[in-house]
Amino acid sequence: MISKWTGDRSAQTQVFAMFSPAAFFCRLIFLTLAGAAVMSKAVAVESVSLEHFRSSSTEVLTEGLPDGSLQIDLAAGFKGSPGAIVLPSSGKAWDFSRFSRIEAVIQNTGDHPIPVSLRIDNQGHWRDAPWSTESVRLQPGQTSTVVVFFGRSHGMKPSFALDRSEVTQLLFFAPGAEQSRRFVVKSIGALGDPDETPETWMTSESAMAANRLMLSKELPLISSSQLTGYGGASITGTESGDKLKIQFTAEGQVAKFRALQAKWDLSDANAVEVALGNTGQDTIWPQIHIDNGLTSSYGASQEVHAAAGEKVLIQIPFGSQIPWRPLITGDGSRLPIGHEAPDWQSKKVTAISFHGLPGKGEVQLFEISRIEAVVATATFPEWVGKRPPVEGDWVQTLSEEFDAADLNESVWNTGAVNHWDKRSGFSRKNVTVSDGVARLRFEQRSSRHNDDPEGGEKAYTTGFLDTFGKWTQRYGYFEARMKLPKAPGLWPAFWMMPDRGPSTAPRWKREQTTSGGMEFDIMEHLSGWGPYQYNVAFHWDGYGEKHLQAGTSDIYFQSDDEGFFTTGLLWLPELAVYYCNGAEVGRWESDRISDVPSIPECATVFAIE
Repeated sequence: MISKWTGDRSAQTQVFAMFSPAAFFCRLIFLTLAGAAVMSKAVAVESVSLEHFRSSSTEVLTEGLPDGSLQIDLAAGFKGSPGAIVLPSSGKAWDFSRFSRIEAVIQNTGDHPIPVSLRIDNQGHWRDAPWSTESVRLQPGQTSTVVVFFGRSHGMKPSFALDRSEVTQLLFFAPGAEQSRRFVVKSIGALGDPDETPETWMTSESAMAANRLMLSKELPLISSSQLTGYGGASITGTESGDKLKIQFTAEGQVAKFRALQAKWDLSDANAVEVALGNTGQDTIWPQIHIDNGLTSSYGASQEVHAAAGEKVLIQIPFGSQIPWRPLITGDGSRLPIGHEAPDWQSKKVTAISFHGLPGKGEVQLFEISRIEAVVATATFPEWVGKRPPVEGDWVQTLSEEFDAADLNESVWNTGAVNHWDKRSGFSRKNVTVSDGVARLRFEQRSSRHNDDPEGGEKAYTTGFLDTFGKWTQRYGYFEARMKLPKAPGLWPAFWMMPDRGPSTAPRWKREQTTSGGMEFDIMEHLSGWGPYQYNVAFHWDGYGEKHLQAGTSDIYFQSDDEGFFTTGLLWLPELAVYYCNGAEVGRWESDRISDVPSIPECATVFAIE
């Protein structure tokens, strides 16, 4: 939504603007159609059909669902571990010799927690245990992935030397319980090069995409070399490797649980959850950090409070807890270190560290039973989508909720010069409006740029929106609610450019970032970063040799239940503040902040030439 606001600030009455798609206002979706994701590295995957199945006992009811998934109902009070068997559609054994593992996506659709196991079978006598198996524990409504390597079981430990060319069946089962339970197998796939091992996979990019577990009963500690205590702290693994035991005897001690090989890539998540139990006699106050290299108090961290015997689940959102500040002045001079929060990147998580806080007692005993990267849901302050983040008598200037039958072309343009890549063109056909949502669609379709018969022919086509020549404003609050594409190689953005009006021509002069003008990058996202990270920036003094810029790509966010998040810019004289989901993430106070009226723009183009 774009709105007009008037506010009484410091005895001055000014006109402000708000671009604000909230849950009941407008929404922007940057879409990608099949065929457009051309930049990613090919990964060999063989899908397993769920059409051929049977129950392993009478206590289990199995049903194929219309979407191709398999629903499994377990009766209450049964004994043993019956389940559902998935069989090869050919009637012969599967040949998975080209792969290293089987992955299955499972959702708990029942009302009670449930541990689900996947077993991969060869033909043979049960005494020889001719299978590989792993488990995952799911809370009600939770979806996760169980990963089974051929020849590994129970925490990826070496087991039966499975013949991956003669897999006879896949078995999904759960132990008996007093309550009836239900889960759904959403998909099964064979993945990974045949020489891949669990140790190399755990730190690969594909590992976190399949299973974000870092420590649990299903994925226990592999090596004691992952554990280090500093300053007298003790950190050890249990005999089964499924828990960490930590003891602090003095303040300031640190215990680290390190990635097995250099780092974890957690870019497909936006938080880490840690299950902690206080096993001592006193209340404890440790602090948990998600480290990139050296520990920094500016990175992702959370303080814990747990009474004696208490068990807590701590969620640590990604990103710096301190809003970003530019380390540059308006004339390009560098500022002293300390004005800008340090970098923190989800692709480079080296350790989970536990800190004994000063003044919180001398002896702290606790254990860690689970560490998992998760996708957390956002919470929003009440004002988001309704008003600006600061007090004042504000009046909306322009409201766009995209709730009409079609795009309001008295406000919006769908074409412009594409300065960002040479391969994609803009088309009105790739901007659609329905159900309160404007969709900017990127697809592999040849077209003429801007639908102009004389325009350049492009191999890819995308959507674009701006208000050039139709709506502009100086100062205010500008906000957008968006959902981003997940296909690799794309570059969606929401930004603002100067517009000095028709008295200044041609367009490139109207939009110059010199003479007081500035480009405000409110949200720029490279899909290769992962789905929960974006960039904010300022650009000024042109785009040539005098070009100056300041920005950070380390802004992390959480989405609402529909996958949308909200970004905003508060723009006042000599002040620009960036917001994400109602929280301040960046601020610059400078006499170089633009004083030229500007317009909002939205587009998706190629991130890689």
